[in-house]
Amino acid sequence: MNRDDFPILGRTIHNCRLVYFDNAATTQKPKQVTDTLLFYYNRFNSNIHRGVHGLSQEATALFEEARKCVKKYINAPSEQEIIFTKGTTESINLVASSFGKAFINEGDEILITEMEHHSNIVPWQMICDEKKAHLKVLPFNENGVLCMDLLDNFLTEKTKIAAITHTSNTLGTINDIKKIIGKAHAKNIPVLIDGAQAMSHERIDVQELDCDFFAFSGHKMYAPMGVGVLYGKEKLLNAMPPYQGGGEMVQQVSFEKTTYNELPYKFEAGTPSVGDVIGLKTAIEYMENIGIEKIADYKQELLRYAFAKLSQMEDIEFYGTAPRKAAIISFNLKGIHPFDAGTILDQFGVAVRTGHHCTQPIMTKFGIPGTVRASFALYNTFEEIDLFIEAVKKAKKMLL
Repeated sequence: MNRDDFPILGRTIHNCRLVYFDNAATTQKPKQVTDTLLFYYNRFNSNIHRGVHGLSQEATALFEEARKCVKKYINAPSEQEIIFTKGTTESINLVASSFGKAFINEGDEILITEMEHHSNIVPWQMICDEKKAHLKVLPFNENGVLCMDLLDNFLTEKTKIAAITHTSNTLGTINDIKKIIGKAHAKNIPVLIDGAQAMSHERIDVQELDCDFFAFSGHKMYAPMGVGVLYGKEKLLNAMPPYQGGGEMVQQVSFEKTTYNELPYKFEAGTPSVGDVIGLKTAIEYMENIGIEKIADYKQELLRYAFAKLSQMEDIEFYGTAPRKAAIISFNLKGIHPFDAGTILDQFGVAVRTGHHCTQPIMTKFGIPGTVRASFALYNTFEEIDLFIEAVKKAKKMLL
């Protein structure tokens, strides 16, 4: 794990060494990824799938190699089941809209959980409003663990789909999604997994999970912004109408009738972010070269160290203490607004996220305006955690 691969980490903020602990929002990019973007735009820039000229053919080959890479990385059965999107949000919106049009009717139910990111709440609310369906919400307990004992009652004959986060971006909770999928499938209910946070924390095998849809973003796993993936089982994707209309997603267009392209192109209307897709392949290769398990183990060591250090301080309130957690800590200093704490930490060069983290229902449940969130990546160090702890102590002294 070479920090020199991440030039931005050499920056100073307010004349202090940068300590970047906002990785749940977005990870920094290694030079290998940014070099790939320059390589593409300087050597191969062209639209894909549509040109007979050399540049277009070369760019198309690079793009489709990235699809093969993603398929292998998540162990999808087929490249046709890998759809490139702008990110997790678009992936979920695609399913909510297209699956909703095909399969959801008045009086049906959609199951989500109380710990979902807004991007896995609002699209389902929208399709519920459109179809006059009902949104059901599985709660979590005071430790940030889903109330699994209630799950059987929430999965009913009216449930048309369950959409569940793999890993909470706020609480850090790693949900037992395989168990959830098994219970849902026992009642013939398909399951979408929001994997935005999971992809940088552990290896994902969609066949082993047997999920029906899996959505994730590149920018949370050291890849460029603007690229994401939707994995979907071929049978379901074929039964769903296109999400958007335009170029690429068609076979034949006339003013009387349009026929649609085969998978995955049916869901890839318009010109994609080709360079970013190729950059995603480089990011996956970067993590594979280090070792996904090695990265996961190291981040767990950082989590344990940081949690132990923070726990030694008085007046710290933690949110999300599940036994299985990703490398994310949400906390508050008693009597101090999280925004004020984050502002002071920034003055010492420490970048954390403050606010509701696009999970306002979680904040409502705890009766707080937000939290301070520290989240760790493969390039973070124990020394940085020590700097972070000292900054928290200074913030507390200044604000109380």
